[in-house]
Amino acid sequence: MNLRLPWLMVVLLGLTALLAVTGLCVGSTGWEWAFGQHTEAAARTVLWEIRAPRTLASFLVGCLLGLSGAVAQGLFRNPLAEPYLLGTSSGAALFIALALATGSLGDASAWWASWGLTGVAFVGALAGVWATLVLARGATQTIRLLLCGVVVSVVSGAVTQLLMVRSAETWRTMQAFMLGNTGLLSWSSCLVLALTLVVALPVGILLSRVLDALSLGEDVARSLGVSLGAARATLVTVLALACGAAVAQAGLVAFVGLVAPHLVRPWSLSRHRSLLLLSSWVGGLLLLAGDVMARWLLAPQELPVGVLTAVLGGAYLLLQLYQQERQ
Repeated sequence: MNLRLPWLMVVLLGLTALLAVTGLCVGSTGWEWAFGQHTEAAARTVLWEIRAPRTLASFLVGCLLGLSGAVAQGLFRNPLAEPYLLGTSSGAALFIALALATGSLGDASAWWASWGLTGVAFVGALAGVWATLVLARGATQTIRLLLCGVVVSVVSGAVTQLLMVRSAETWRTMQAFMLGNTGLLSWSSCLVLALTLVVALPVGILLSRVLDALSLGEDVARSLGVSLGAARATLVTVLALACGAAVAQAGLVAFVGLVAPHLVRPWSLSRHRSLLLLSSWVGGLLLLAGDVMARWLLAPQELPVGVLTAVLGGAYLLLQLYQQERQ
């Protein structure tokens, strides 16, 4: 048994509580204590209708990204794999750009007008994964699946850029999505994200032994009786649902899904059961910390949270690379 794991859980609980309270107290005016009997009605409204759902939803988005990142790295047996490899982000961006460029969301007769940008983004994310699976002829071959995901991402990204160039309004709206944005998260976002996590995380944990077997090689996994085709298809579904829901609610948040599994891998004992759980938790903490910093650093102005996670995540990976070269 890893004796450090209970201490890690205590530290994570403490950090979660600290960041949650900080998220409730940090707003456009900087730090202000938001609790107590003498708190004004307007301040309580801001607390429970804006800060509280934003704090919880940011944590849940990070949990889904951390989970999908751990699944992607286990599925592709590559520590540099990220959740967006199968076309989720590019598909979501393309569908949003199409909806904005064609004015479909403003047309009451359009069949997707009632979905809003969030619904369109989620459907686009699933469509990107579906296109990848069609091109790869299923999920039986990992390398083929990965390459087809890259193709779908590149082509979808090119079409999205063309649509953005044609319309200035599309460009402005897409900027918030491409840079990551937690400012519009609400209680309804919390409900969608929580339901997705409740479904995706248990399924991922149930398939953790499949990921353990895949880490030893496909031949070893087959010799252990693993049905690779069905297992990969289920893992891709988990990855698509978790990443699609996160992208639909908060846009493209970089590096959280890539970095979270790296941070917890030394405590996972090379078992994906604990790796998936810890990656999800740490992913939530990373994005929650990024959201607090985005509100606090330049208050009353707010930074795009995706920019902060990209800078900090990139710095972390460079530091890891530097340390490996010195060893």
